[in-house]
Amino acid sequence: MTTSTRQGAPSRRKVLGWAIPASLVAVVALVLLARWLRTLAGVEAFVDAYPGTVPPPPGTPEGFPAWLSWQHFLNAFFLLLIVRTGWRVRTVQRPEAHWTRNNTGRFRTKRAPKRISFDLWLHLSLDALWVLNGIVFIVLLFATGHWARIVPTSWEVVPNSLSVLLQYVSLDWPAEDGWVVYNSLQLLAYFAMVFIAAPLAILTGLRMSPAWPVDAPRLNRVYPIGLARAVHLPVMLFFVGFVIAHVGLVLATGALRNLNHMYAGSDEVNWIGAAVFAGSVVVMVAGWIFARPVYLRGLAQLTGKVTR
Repeated sequence: MTTSTRQGAPSRRKVLGWAIPASLVAVVALVLLARWLRTLAGVEAFVDAYPGTVPPPPGTPEGFPAWLSWQHFLNAFFLLLIVRTGWRVRTVQRPEAHWTRNNTGRFRTKRAPKRISFDLWLHLSLDALWVLNGIVFIVLLFATGHWARIVPTSWEVVPNSLSVLLQYVSLDWPAEDGWVVYNSLQLLAYFAMVFIAAPLAILTGLRMSPAWPVDAPRLNRVYPIGLARAVHLPVMLFFVGFVIAHVGLVLATGALRNLNHMYAGSDEVNWIGAAVFAGSVVVMVAGWIFARPVYLRGLAQLTGKVTR
């Protein structure tokens, strides 16, 4: 461990020690401000005029099919490990192991393969699985008509989403029926995740990957790696923030019913969805623990050489 690394750790802990209480104070201040705003006649009239939900297009399907439950779990699982490995790629100075692609067979190249960290190999492998899962999701989303649940089709979603945000922050939850239609803030958040953040993560990650052509000066001038790096980290932070807010609201606004929607395909209020959710959390924790060279070395050696 270098001197700068040893000095940097206490500094980061000190910043974190200040950031946590400062964040709590900011949250309390926002809640108090929102609750005060709700006492103003004009603000309350706005909330009454835009309660938070826009009717979906005619024929929009209701409920949550089984394929959506599986897609939701796989997306969460891959995204968790992608964030973990991505953060390790950025912060770990001495990786536990490295991986070099086998330069034989159909994928043989003229240039010698690059030696990359094991974390980067796992990150890229998870990226590929996440993208494949996303392609399946998009195809099923449009094939079944469920796209209309997360794609805005009216400008009314804008004032309604602002109203929902105010209601959430003031801790006066908006009336919801996610089985039939998402509120406008949910709709915009899901749309941003699927159609904005995910494509940005893919495009910027591809630019930063070892697979990007180095002998393409014109292309690299048009799309410089600095731009990709400047966008990739904020997109990751957006993913993390979305997950924290999403899980928090799921648990705070009717946990049993919400978990049944996504994990049991039911609009009933019982413990089935919660049990499946608990099982999925166990699987994700196991994935977090076993995402290391000591456990995945054999898998990595199927396509390359693992070294220290």
